[in-house]
Amino acid sequence: MKKWIDRVTGRFTMYRTVFIILLAISVVALVLSLVGQLSYDPLELLASYAAAVASTILSSLLVAKLFGAKAHLESAAITGILLFMVLVPTLDPVGLAAIAAAGVLASASKFLLAWRGRHIVNPAAFGALLVTAFGLTYSGWWVATPVLLPLVALGSLVVLYRTRRLPMALVFIGVAVAIGMVRYGLTGDPVAGLEFALLSYPVVFLAGFMLSEPLTMPPRRWQQLLFAVVVAVLLMVPFNVGPLYSSPQLALVVANVLAFAFGQRRGLVLTLQEKTALTPTTWEFTFRPSAPVKFIPGQYLELTVPHAGSDAKGQRRMFSISSAPGELVTVTLKVTDPVSSYKRSLLELEPGGRLRASLVAGDFALPSIDTPVLLVAGGIGITPFASQLAHAVEVGEQRDIVVVYAVNAVEELAYADLLERSGARVIVTAPVMPGRLPAGWTYGGPRVTQEVLQAEVPDLARRRAFVSGPPSLVNDVRTVLRRLGARRVTTDYFSGY
Repeated sequence: MKKWIDRVTGRFTMYRTVFIILLAISVVALVLSLVGQLSYDPLELLASYAAAVASTILSSLLVAKLFGAKAHLESAAITGILLFMVLVPTLDPVGLAAIAAAGVLASASKFLLAWRGRHIVNPAAFGALLVTAFGLTYSGWWVATPVLLPLVALGSLVVLYRTRRLPMALVFIGVAVAIGMVRYGLTGDPVAGLEFALLSYPVVFLAGFMLSEPLTMPPRRWQQLLFAVVVAVLLMVPFNVGPLYSSPQLALVVANVLAFAFGQRRGLVLTLQEKTALTPTTWEFTFRPSAPVKFIPGQYLELTVPHAGSDAKGQRRMFSISSAPGELVTVTLKVTDPVSSYKRSLLELEPGGRLRASLVAGDFALPSIDTPVLLVAGGIGITPFASQLAHAVEVGEQRDIVVVYAVNAVEELAYADLLERSGARVIVTAPVMPGRLPAGWTYGGPRVTQEVLQAEVPDLARRRAFVSGPPSLVNDVRTVLRRLGARRVTTDYFSGY
């Protein structure tokens, strides 16, 4: 089932996935309205949807042009649909104007409330906060109605699974429910208290579609869990400060500002220095950043490649940083047919060309130097390990490292020189046995199996295990490693936001 979900959802970027899910919820809401299951008229929904989405798309185009940037229309559409689901639907011209104003404010916040090219607050939450604070309209969060909850929960689950944010969402929901039950009266009816928390507040919707927004949350796991707690407390504990009162949008905006203090919160301009073919299908791109990039070896960044006629994969991708921290930053990608419009445009980029990067994040970091580790890489999954091994070589770390490197063909062994210099013990799996391998390397067989790991890594149970690569390999190897008693298994594959 996991393989099927990964295969189906992996066809689209997370922006496209979220857009499709929100659009589906909107259509179902319209149908429910037509059959009298929602308290809003179908025309109110249609008019409010049009006002919200049109205003965010048009204002995104205008504001981006004023700032000399390219509008991300898919992101703008998502922001518009979120506002549609947050603000009360109406046919009143003043109310529709307020919804449109929220869309304009949301778009403007991406540029005006930004630091070095990176916006600080969730745009939809910010737009809703301002128009409600000034009394132009009010937020109903009608999407949290019980009749839509099953679909919202299913959509949220897909988003959280793809983004690997389930732990953060569960902490948020757990804290929110606990506070809600206490407020309702824990000594009374616990079931009624649970219903109060889940049906009177947009807890599930927030968790799936706004809390998980990648550009406005902290970069590390423990920071994200703290972020979730803060939002839950601000959401569920009533307060009032002037025109501001306890609301989901205020809770999220305040927490976004607090989250801004964590990690690298700047947009970066990367100037291409060179591009190198490492294997017949693997290319490495070396960039000089406009400002120092602070990252832990094993983390990733989001790289934007603007181009016309982009396909379903979009214009933004997550890439593991494949270099050690330093003056230059490298990312590495695999290019196979059919080539996406994104990769084609990146391959066409010449030295001196500039791209924008953001969202340096991730928890795929090695433990203390005295902990023995097992690194299992599938194909392009070698990239975070390349960063970690390059750093270890540069600083002279002496680590006990075993690398299991799975490739589809021997000629696809990228970073072989780095692996040799690192001193790690390397086991290669490939369909055909290599004619020659570097000294100390061994051939493990056609693929990574339980038998290969038992035979080649007999001390596996005392090692911390890290697995990086395609979802199918990651899922299979993680299961095997846990079965064999690995101390802890950390995995890494990206959602494609």
